Amino acid sequence: MSDSRDFDPRLTPARADLAAAHLRGRIDAPRYAEGALMRVVATYAALRREPRSDSPLDTQLLAGEAFIVYATDENGFAWGQSVADGYVGYVARDDLDPQAREPTHRVTALRSPLYPGPSLKLPTERFLSLNARVQVIAVEGAYARIDCGAHGGGYVHTAHIAPLDTLEPDPVLVAERFLHVPYLWGGRTSLGLDCSALVQLALAAAGLYAPRDSDMQEEQLGEALPVDDTLTHLARGDLVFWKGHVGIMCDGQTLLHANGHHMATAREPLAQARARIAEKSFGPITGIRRLRSRAA
Repeated sequence: MSDSRDFDPRLTPARADLAAAHLRGRIDAPRYAEGALMRVVATYAALRREPRSDSPLDTQLLAGEAFIVYATDENGFAWGQSVADGYVGYVARDDLDPQAREPTHRVTALRSPLYPGPSLKLPTERFLSLNARVQVIAVEGAYARIDCGAHGGGYVHTAHIAPLDTLEPDPVLVAERFLHVPYLWGGRTSLGLDCSALVQLALAAAGLYAPRDSDMQEEQLGEALPVDDTLTHLARGDLVFWKGHVGIMCDGQTLLHANGHHMATAREPLAQARARIAEKSFGPITGIRRLRSRAA
């Protein structure tokens, strides 16, 4: 029987004292648990490495995304796995609800206010980020009333949402909406995000799956293109990878990437980014991937 160290810990729901029941026979654990499906009812939720609020942020879950809970700790954290991309970690239990309704729509605006009533003049401190999922209960004029489970309901403008099967035609256009959004390690919202989240969110809006981290994306997405000195063969939508970093091409010469140099999502000449990154951070380009279309 295998040890959990033989599996990627980011994607394997196994810890020293417990493993998911479906891993029985593959991973040795003192006990196994069946998962309970819950959904995020906060506007977004932090997924952390340890059950502490000061633990490193590994990623974030958006409103409406599903999370399989295998255990709940006394300090208020649920341990489990994201359904969207398989990431494993700890989420505040109060941000999850097993009774939350199945989403019907997703947020298409970069950020949408969540109002207490059907009026843009009402005060609010809650905002839903692009690709958050909501269940529309009713439409009242230009506003959709949505269910937020244990966190109550709210209203979003109908111009900011679309049915789940409504897909964006161009993931680069989606990524460009994040221009100037602050860089945040582990972030996955319009308040702050990292390089691989930018790619993941842009592709998801276009109906294309992407794993969470850049090394997974380089391994799993699209088809490999050669890496040479000139890179004159690149096109819009190609993904460029370094060890620990990724960006998406706006055209044959321009890279869009969330990065710690600018501390924001920025657009710059690939040649400029390539030279700086090679010298100061991640080293040389490790791969280039061309995405397959949805029809492929």
